Amino acid sequence: MGKIRAAVVGYGNIGRFTVEALEAAEDFEIAGIVRRNGAENCPKEISDYKVVKDIKELGDVDVAILATPTRSCEEYAKQILPLGINTVDSFDIHSSIVEYRRSLGKVNKETGTVSVIAAGWDPGSDSVVRTLMESLAPKGLSYTNFGPGRSMGHSVCVRSKAGVKDALSMTIPVGEGIHRRMVYVELEDGAVFEEVVKAIKADPYFVNDETHVFQVESVDALNDVGHGVNLTRKGVSGKTHNQMFEFNMKINNPALTAQVLVNSARASMRQQPGCYTMIEIPVIDYLPGDRENLIGHLV
Repeated sequence: MGKIRAAVVGYGNIGRFTVEALEAAEDFEIAGIVRRNGAENCPKEISDYKVVKDIKELGDVDVAILATPTRSCEEYAKQILPLGINTVDSFDIHSSIVEYRRSLGKVNKETGTVSVIAAGWDPGSDSVVRTLMESLAPKGLSYTNFGPGRSMGHSVCVRSKAGVKDALSMTIPVGEGIHRRMVYVELEDGAVFEEVVKAIKADPYFVNDETHVFQVESVDALNDVGHGVNLTRKGVSGKTHNQMFEFNMKINNPALTAQVLVNSARASMRQQPGCYTMIEIPVIDYLPGDRENLIGHLV
């Protein structure tokens, strides 16, 4: 079987790390990179690749990795799937995932393609851990505590608001799955801070959390892409109580998201047409290599 030809759509933080993850994966080759400006002002590190404005210019592509803002994922996917190309994204609005899966799944069935959605680390790989924990203790309570760290999705959301030049959204765990959002904004000239605050707090990304917004002179002076998560579940196995599980990690946020996207792109090539979240895919499909060798090594 030949190498999987992957296109990277978007070249921001996630796109850069996705290219690195693809370069490190022996079973992939980079078909090209899709940017809004194409090859214009192309960063030096991707000058050896074909850089285009439209994925149709790349020719043979097996899977498109959408390194784009969450709210544009569906639009890009529905443009790309009719070309017979699988898509993978890190859509991260938890409350909209089921609806998004249903909408994209119709296109997958019509086009004979596969989409893996919400394939970041949360939602994504953490979802797999939560699923395993709940299977081990079917009755009980689970808590997901993020951070402290920079939320890329929330930061992108704030940067989209009128009057915002740059933004950083930090997630601070309060405990028991409750979080505080600390948002730092660098404003455009003439922007009214109170109006920006109102727009941020009304957005679905922030509406359910305690949110504090601060105006700063330079967001770059504060920026750190580190993040983390603590997952816990306390519950009952069979009829036995007091089972306690815990999972922790400290991460570089965009690097881990990119790795999960590449793993999911690989897995997309092993599924029947349809739209999948990560918990629906056998975990072995995320790994490269011979299945029996992997079983012998991991089981």
